[in-house]
Amino acid sequence: MNFVVPDFYPAAAEIFVAVMALVIMLASTFARSIARSLAYYATQATLIAAAFITIYTMQGEPVYTFSNLFISDLMGSFLKLMIYFSTAIALLYGRGYLADRKIDKPEYYLLALLMTLGMMVMVSANHMLPMYIGLEMMSLALYTMVAFDRDSARSTEAAMKYFVLGALASGLLLYGMSMVYGATGSLEFSAVAQSIYNQAANQTVLTFGLVFLVAGICFKLGVVPFHMWVPDVYQGAPTAVTLMISAAPKLAAFAMAVRLLIWALFDVAEEWQGMLMLVAVASIALGNLAAIAQQNIKRMLAYSGISHMGFMLLGLLAGVVDGDRHFALNAYSSAMFYAVAYVIMSLASFGMLILLSRAGFDAENIDDFKGLNRRSPWFALMMLFVMFSMAGVPFFIGFFAKLAVLQAVVAAGYFWLAVVAVLLSVAGAFYYLRVVKVMYFDAPVDESPIHAPAEVRVMLSANGIAIAALGLAPQMLMSLCAYALLGSL
Repeated sequence: MNFVVPDFYPAAAEIFVAVMALVIMLASTFARSIARSLAYYATQATLIAAAFITIYTMQGEPVYTFSNLFISDLMGSFLKLMIYFSTAIALLYGRGYLADRKIDKPEYYLLALLMTLGMMVMVSANHMLPMYIGLEMMSLALYTMVAFDRDSARSTEAAMKYFVLGALASGLLLYGMSMVYGATGSLEFSAVAQSIYNQAANQTVLTFGLVFLVAGICFKLGVVPFHMWVPDVYQGAPTAVTLMISAAPKLAAFAMAVRLLIWALFDVAEEWQGMLMLVAVASIALGNLAAIAQQNIKRMLAYSGISHMGFMLLGLLAGVVDGDRHFALNAYSSAMFYAVAYVIMSLASFGMLILLSRAGFDAENIDDFKGLNRRSPWFALMMLFVMFSMAGVPFFIGFFAKLAVLQAVVAAGYFWLAVVAVLLSVAGAFYYLRVVKVMYFDAPVDESPIHAPAEVRVMLSANGIAIAALGLAPQMLMSLCAYALLGSL
C-alpha cells in the first residue's frame, strides 16, 4: 500500500497555530520573568498571522486534503476569520481583568490558542471524526478556562457542571455518529449524503442517529432542552472566560450544524426541521421569559443567548420547504449573519462588564449599571447600542439579523412561527430596556471614575460603533455571508 503525501497547503493556518501553541508553551517555560506578556503578545500575533494565512490560502472552489477528512472552502475561511477576530478581542478585553485577579498566567493564553485550533478543525472538517476531535479540543480547553480561578469555589463548581454535562453531550454526539455510520457505511459528509440520496441507508437507524446528533448540536449551541449549563457556567466563570465562551464557540457550533445537517443530512431535512422547530420556539420562549426575572446580568445575558441561538436555528430550519431547495441559500445565510451579529453584540456586552469591574469587584448585577450615564456618558451610550441591538430595535445590527431570519421563515411558509418569535421578542425587550433605564434614570451607587487601559476603551468604543454602523449598512456583511455559503453549498 502506497502512502500518499497529503496537500498541507489548505491546512496551513491550522498547522501554524498548532506549531505556535508549542512554541509559546516552551518559550513561557524558559522565560519565566516575561512569560505573561510574552504569551499574550505571541498569542495575539499568532491570531493575526493565522488570519493572513487564511486569506492567502483562500480559494474560490472547495479543496479537499488528508484523504477528504479536511476541506478548505469559503464558508470555513470566513468563519475562521471571525473566530480569530472574536478571540483576539476577547483576550484584549480580558487581560486587565485577569491581571487584577492574579490569574493572567501564560497557560490561559495557551488554552485560548488550543481552543481556537479546535474550532478551526471543527469548521474545516469534512468527516465526523475530525469534527469530533476539534469539538473535544475546544471543549477541554473551555472546561479548564472556566476553572482557571482555582481559589473560587463558584468557578470550580461551574467547571464541574460544564465538564459533566459536556461529557454527556459528547457521548450523545459520538453515539449519533456511530449510528449514522451503521446506517450509511461512512462518516464522510458527502458519502453519507450520497447514501441517503440513493436510498441505500437504513432509515430507522439513521433517524435514531439523527436525534442524537441534533441533541449534541443543541448542547453546543446552548439551546433548550440542553441549556441547563449555560446560566450557571456564565455566572460562575470569571467574566473574561464567560466572554470567551459566549463568542467564538457559537460560530464553531454553527459550522458543525451546517456540516452535519445540511451537508450530510440534507435529504432528511423534513425530519430534523421538526426537531429544530420545537427547540427554536422553546429556546426563544424560555430564554426571553427567564431573563426577565434575573438580577445578575451574566445570567440575564446567558438566557438572552439561549433565545438568540433559538432565532439562529429558525434560519437553519427554513431552508427547505416540502423538498424545495429554492430558499436554502437565503435562509442559511440569514442564520450565519445572525450568528456573526450575535458574536459582535456579545463581545460588547461582556466587554462592558469587564470595563466596570476592578480588583476585588466584579460588575455582575444590573444595579452595578446604575447611573452609568453620570459616570461615563460615552460608555453608557455604547451599552445602550448593545441593549437596543439585542432587543432588535431599529436601526442596529440586531434588528436586521432578526429581520433577515424572520423573512426567511415567512418565505418558507411558517408565518405562525414568525409571529410567535416576534411576540416573544417583544416580551423579552423588557429586560434589555431595564438596563437602559437603570443607566440613565437611577442614581449611581458608585461614583468613582472608570479606569481601563486605553486599548480596551478604544476597542470597546469601536465595538459599540460597529453595532450601530452595521445596522445602518448591513448589506455588506449579509452579502459576505451569502457569498461564503454560495461557494460552499
